[in-house]
Amino acid sequence: MPSDFADRPLHKLYLFDVDLTLSLPRQGATSEMLQVLKEIRKKAVIGFVGGSDLSKIAEQLVPDGKGNGLYTHPNGRCMPDQSAAVIDNFDYCFAENGLTAYKLGKPLSSNSFIKQVGEERYKKLVNFILHYLADLDVPIKRGTFVEFRNGMINVSPLGRNATVQERNEFQAYDNVHGIRAAMVKILQEKFADYGLTYSIGGQISFDVFPQGWDKTYALGLVADEQFDEIHFFGDKTYKGGNDYEIYSDPRTIGHAVNDPEDTLRMLKEIFAL
Repeated sequence: MPSDFADRPLHKLYLFDVDLTLSLPRQGATSEMLQVLKEIRKKAVIGFVGGSDLSKIAEQLVPDGKGNGLYTHPNGRCMPDQSAAVIDNFDYCFAENGLTAYKLGKPLSSNSFIKQVGEERYKKLVNFILHYLADLDVPIKRGTFVEFRNGMINVSPLGRNATVQERNEFQAYDNVHGIRAAMVKILQEKFADYGLTYSIGGQISFDVFPQGWDKTYALGLVADEQFDEIHFFGDKTYKGGNDYEIYSDPRTIGHAVNDPEDTLRMLKEIFAL
């Protein structure tokens, strides 16, 4: 079967985590990063794979000045134009670890956390989490402690409505006190029969999803292309981090980075930019 990327000199895929890989958490990628990705796309295939939903990822990966209005994408879906822009600027877009996915602007198959887990078991899980968080003593709390997404739930002891400064302060606090790690351990024990994976990522939260629905889920959606190589860049590549599974997967060549500057340095070396 002919490749959809026959125009690229290299039949290789470069996949990127988002937070602390392409941009700082919840902040926009630099113009330099976006330009380097644009140059790489002339030579190889690029994509992102993140745990957040598409709209949040799009806020971080669109060029400066892109608006927030609605736009009817050529695929026929009406969506925020930031989301439409990011779909156009990457060959593969894997939001929610690939449970929401696009290839060359066209949606790929999706799946649902709620269908997999079941409504009653999901309700028990969320009730327990909310009770736990209500009794949890952390320096500050904001809003949106449990965020329901298509392929997972995201749990934040701080609350996702926190400011950038509050996120930084919580991360420093969590590094000392292990709030997220302790909560994950309790959930693993309490809901051992649910077949769930718990993955700590970003600064303030962790993801909960069915086993096998980590970032390696996206690899199954690119298998038809039979790439010569699949490279993955991420910062949470240690065991328990949300990049670990795809970073260590035998189908990928993993690159551990510390921040977007590290990513830029590696890409410039690889592609002689």
